[in-house]
Amino acid sequence: MDVLQVEYADGIALVRLNRPEARNALNPELIVALAECWPRLRDDGDVRVVVLTGAAGSTFCAGFDLTGFIPLLTGARAPADDWDRAVVDDPGLPALATLREFDLGCPLIVAANGHAIAGGMEMLLAGDLRVVASGARLGLSEVKLGLIPAMGGTARLARLVSPALAAEMLLTGNPIDADAALAAGLVNYVVGADKVEDVAVELAATIAANAPLAVKAARRIMRQSVDLSEAEALALESAETDIIAQTEDAQEGPRAFMEKRAPVFKGR
Repeated sequence: MDVLQVEYADGIALVRLNRPEARNALNPELIVALAECWPRLRDDGDVRVVVLTGAAGSTFCAGFDLTGFIPLLTGARAPADDWDRAVVDDPGLPALATLREFDLGCPLIVAANGHAIAGGMEMLLAGDLRVVASGARLGLSEVKLGLIPAMGGTARLARLVSPALAAEMLLTGNPIDADAALAAGLVNYVVGADKVEDVAVELAATIAANAPLAVKAARRIMRQSVDLSEAEALALESAETDIIAQTEDAQEGPRAFMEKRAPVFKGR
């Protein structure tokens, strides 16, 4: 059984964590699979949107595997197979797997069909849009284990929720539920667990139907503007606008609107 499943359809890549018996926890094999998957999707010109979810009927992701990976990280056990040796030989693989600093270059929708804890929560935070199952718990529990969230959790959480909520979650290690996350503006939709993937794919289809260069530019400006002054952000917006205005898609969109037909965007 593959620990990671990837499906492609109409510009959408659906990536599914597939260790339901272990709450989709990130063991060395899954870490390596994700680390290999993300660059491949980034470089695939046919992929316009990525949806990340977990195997049905399980936790979205319980974080790093406490028996398979954490002891390797702390040196409590020696590598036992090729997957173990890969993560020991390349300490950057866990960060790549959880998208700590890696940018897919296109929108990522995280469809959390169950609890997202620790490393699972950090992957949720790396997304652009988030669809979460009703009743799911979302949290960064690392301090309860003598660790800290090291895959982007401490850096990203306070950028997405209020400082007060971020401090409470990070320092207590206690999770919040999906409804509280929605109220805090952390997630976009809360739906039944059986609907999470459908809603995420519907969102992805809407995005994939838009002009891909414009989508990427809007996403890039949004992400880069976080650390810029308003004047710098506006300058970035102007520069990107000049580039997008010269594309074929920028001509196709208004033309299709005037002709009352669906646009055919080619990403150029």
